[in-house]
Amino acid sequence: MRQLEPGLRLVRAPNPSPMTAEGTNSYIVGEGEVAVIDPGPDDPAHLAALLAALRPGERVSHILVTHAHRDHSPLARTLAEATGAPVLAHGRAEEGRSQTMAALAAAGHAGGGEGVDTGFAPDRRLSDGDVVEGAGWRLTALHTPGHMAGHLSFAWDDRLFSGDHVMGWASSLISPPDGDLAAFVASCRRLAARRWRVFHPGHGAPVSDPAARLAWLIAHRQARHAALAEALARGLETVPALTAAIYAGTPPALLPAAERNVFAHLVALVEAGAATASPALGPAARYRPAEAPETTGRSRPPLL
Repeated sequence: MRQLEPGLRLVRAPNPSPMTAEGTNSYIVGEGEVAVIDPGPDDPAHLAALLAALRPGERVSHILVTHAHRDHSPLARTLAEATGAPVLAHGRAEEGRSQTMAALAAAGHAGGGEGVDTGFAPDRRLSDGDVVEGAGWRLTALHTPGHMAGHLSFAWDDRLFSGDHVMGWASSLISPPDGDLAAFVASCRRLAARRWRVFHPGHGAPVSDPAARLAWLIAHRQARHAALAEALARGLETVPALTAAIYAGTPPALLPAAERNVFAHLVALVEAGAATASPALGPAARYRPAEAPETTGRSRPPLL
């Protein structure tokens, strides 16, 4: 357990991996009557560590979950049973998908190995702007879709618990149909409109310059988008071929995640009318640049 600042403790889960850095960050907010944000994986040792981090006489009044991935949400129900606190989140893992993402899921294109907690169900659903309060603390739910459709971040004055939406050590994985690139960039822009002192992410160290990090994330995604459009124009048509071109030098263990990110960009290009998928949108489709607007007579919306 680490005391990050008055009223904020960090308990890191013992689940390090290439996708989770040193492990999942579980946060205890407040003193006396506290909230736990992202209880983490279903691990008895981590449950014991969370309970041991409580001081004598303290009680957990709320359990908040940013999103339903197996490294963030499964311990919520066990912790609720141990403490009597309700579990609060946006909803079930599949809720909130766009029409395009719902169609991809229905066609069997769900999953990329990132570990969706399909059995997760909160006791109370939170919408954008909902407030959760305890003794001496007040958290506001911000709907930040992108990494997952139902991803929530939690504002605590000028601090933000950013889940997997913004991390300092890596860019967020965006894997359709749960991940949505256009929604991710829109959420980044929304957060960038407000001044923040620090982000406390779901993995890794605190983000001490949130404005710079958000600007980098938007620029990074725009650069990837442009590189992918150029690769399509050169005649590369498949997700594996495009991934090899865009993610040259990436360690083999991370290539499956890279392919899911490429697929997310392709979905966004198709939705923007800048690319076509044959025979139908999916990871195994062949992709080509769409006809130029001057040829079709139609205007094309901005890509991102």
